[in-house]
Amino acid sequence: LIATASVLVFASLIRAIVRDWRLALIATFAFAFSGGIAVHERILRTELVAACPVIFALMILIVIGRRASIARPLWMALAAGLCVLGLENKVQAILLIAALPLLILPFGGAESASVAFWRDSRSALALAVLSAMAAAVAGWTAWPLVASGFDRTLLDAAGLHPLLLGRFGVYQVALLFFVGACMLAYAAIWQISAAETLASMAAIAAGASVALLALNLDYNAGNVIAVFNPLEKMLKFVDAGTAAAANQSSFADIFRLLLGGIASVAARYSFVLHTSPRPTVFLTWLIVPGIIYAWMRGERQAAIQAFLLLAAAVGIDALGVRRGLKSEYFILTDPLTILAGALLLDRLSDLRFHKWAYPIALVLFTLQLVISQAEPIKYAFMRRGPESICEWNQYYLPLMPLPWCPVSRS
Repeated sequence: LIATASVLVFASLIRAIVRDWRLALIATFAFAFSGGIAVHERILRTELVAACPVIFALMILIVIGRRASIARPLWMALAAGLCVLGLENKVQAILLIAALPLLILPFGGAESASVAFWRDSRSALALAVLSAMAAAVAGWTAWPLVASGFDRTLLDAAGLHPLLLGRFGVYQVALLFFVGACMLAYAAIWQISAAETLASMAAIAAGASVALLALNLDYNAGNVIAVFNPLEKMLKFVDAGTAAAANQSSFADIFRLLLGGIASVAARYSFVLHTSPRPTVFLTWLIVPGIIYAWMRGERQAAIQAFLLLAAAVGIDALGVRRGLKSEYFILTDPLTILAGALLLDRLSDLRFHKWAYPIALVLFTLQLVISQAEPIKYAFMRRGPESICEWNQYYLPLMPLPWCPVSRS
């Protein structure tokens, strides 16, 4: 049900992004049969409910960035809230969230400039002040959670170690400044008024603070510190080499591991060097030459948009390699690749009349169907039963014991 609802939301948002309804239908089909959705239709994991809110936040930002309106700050508050809700479900969502401010920069146009209301200094300034007050109230309400998230006693008890400079909160503050800097850059590029920019910043703070309050619905200190220290939490589950490089703050080793991850992802995207049950990799065979073709055709904004989306997907997958890049993680980056392809085709619509368009599309369509169902077929013919779930059921889901698993006596 969650996967179906995610596909429907994706369909409505992609229709607002691309001009041709047929292209929106193709992109929705690609999302529905992507490796990320396929695996989460079979198992209940948190990656789906973590990644989809952040992807939907990105799509909302693209839509409202292209078309100015009075209510744009409210939509930005919704996007910020979705990002925090995603992070609360799975800390890996921080990788997507950190990429959003940069990804959204090229998504603007002639209709992006602030509407007349936000250029009226008196009314706009008054609303910006009200937005700042609302953000202050929401921040004050969520402050106890922030304090708990950086409580050194709780962090030490959880066995977390600071990632940078021997202090917790360094990269979190840097991320906040990065978001602010990208918002100022976007405002300068696409002519967003100062009042709307300030109101949007306040709206983002308010939306994020309100979403943080969801942690109080079933309060757990471990969950709180994980949300506020996501990278430290992730380092507890990486391989020994990555953990050692991070703990020693060896930037040379970290850079080497990142290059190794990128090389591994490139091999997977080739499918020849490293086979993968991920049908979306075949889209990259069209997206990479499509970016070059769009740039040569003068469609440079579309080329930059697709390049940034694909680069973000590669970067996130490269980090996911340190945990095996399991099929459950495809949902974090498959939508970025699909968006990149849809944006390119939207700007290069004349390509569908090329003589090779139909046979290539038919081959890719067949590969999409076959590869997307490879994993379900493999699991269907496995001889082992569901007992492997018992290895982690009581650790991760102590309140949801499975009836076929023996109860631990410890």
